[in-house]
Amino acid sequence: MSFLKNRKLPVTSLAIAAGMLLYFTSCQTNGINGSSGPSHFQVYLTDSPGDYQAVNIDIQKVMVNVSSDTSDNSSGWKEVTMLRPGVYNLLNFRNGADTILAGVDLPAGSISQIRLVLGDSNSVVLNDGTVIPLKTPSAQESGLKLNIHTTLTAGIPYALELDFDAARSIVKAGNSGKYLLKPVIRTFAKAAGGAIEGVVLPDSAQAHVLAITPGDTMGAIPDNSGYYKFWGVPTGAYQLIFDADTTTGYKNDSLKNINVQTGQVTTVDTVWLHQ
Repeated sequence: MSFLKNRKLPVTSLAIAAGMLLYFTSCQTNGINGSSGPSHFQVYLTDSPGDYQAVNIDIQKVMVNVSSDTSDNSSGWKEVTMLRPGVYNLLNFRNGADTILAGVDLPAGSISQIRLVLGDSNSVVLNDGTVIPLKTPSAQESGLKLNIHTTLTAGIPYALELDFDAARSIVKAGNSGKYLLKPVIRTFAKAAGGAIEGVVLPDSAQAHVLAITPGDTMGAIPDNSGYYKFWGVPTGAYQLIFDADTTTGYKNDSLKNINVQTGQVTTVDTVWLHQ
């Protein structure tokens, strides 16, 4: 796929269970109403980028299941009011940017899943400007289900971040010229985990940045100033790999033992790549 074009990535554990990587930690802060009243549940969208001009995803509905019955026709599915149903370009929400999709007041209690219902206007824009429709597998016609098993507490707001991996979600269908949308999404509480940020230069190296820990790999594409950011990063020690495009003649570099703590931003010294 385009994210991997002209790049030799390290061998890491990239297994995707059921086609998705899902992580979720409940977020608890002091609510305005103390311990009484409903919990306000919000859903945000962010992006792990891909090497395209645009990745347009048509999100029509967000639903949450407040029961143990997760079947499509369960009475436990409740619609979360979207601020703007329609097409979102994932590449607008990279390096820590996000946008709120939906919010709803829910009674205290357990929630087991959320479901994204996609429309038909999904497309990818290649780097040469070619616009290609994205076909969604028929198994997802009723919506893309994400397991989040957690408990809402009365009066406590919760914010769930959907980190849509643009690179790994788009699959080229052989030599047909067609592309499939097979969403890979990492979920986490908006205030959970820590963050890694830094700058890699020069821009002419066209470097991607990988943050690697046993069991997980995250990717970022720096902006024109070389700035990159990972967020919602679980506590631990990470290796950063600065992966230059092989056509530029620049050499890769790496840093080890980049430590991340919950609630803190780890700022990495500027990395210069050399030919």
